[in-house]
Amino acid sequence: MTLEDVVEALNLDVRAGASELDREVEGGYVSDLLSDVIAGAREGDLWVTLQLHQNIVAVAFLNNLAGIVIVGGREPDPDTLEKAEDQGVPIMVTAMPTYELAGKLYEMGIRRRADA
Repeated sequence: MTLEDVVEALNLDVRAGASELDREVEGGYVSDLLSDVIAGAREGDLWVTLQLHQNIVAVAFLNNLAGIVIVGGREPDPDTLEKAEDQGVPIMVTAMPTYELAGKLYEMGIRRRADA
């Protein structure tokens, strides 16, 4: 399933990286702790968080994540969006709370992948 499929199915608003929506979503990861995402998220994962600052872009880029979804109606900082565009990291936003979004992603078949 592509990011575009997820955006359309869940009515997410794309804030950065719209040209990258053809990326495959291989799994999902939910965390607000950057060091946890660095250690635990895998390439191709869709990251769900409430963090807004530009360090989320660095973490997503480092792990080659499919994209970032910011929950709870929060809006990323302008410098975060600029960095995301520069590095080709898709950022989407939703008013849904984390728990609800994670459930919907799970229902769509996006799951946490078993350790390799």
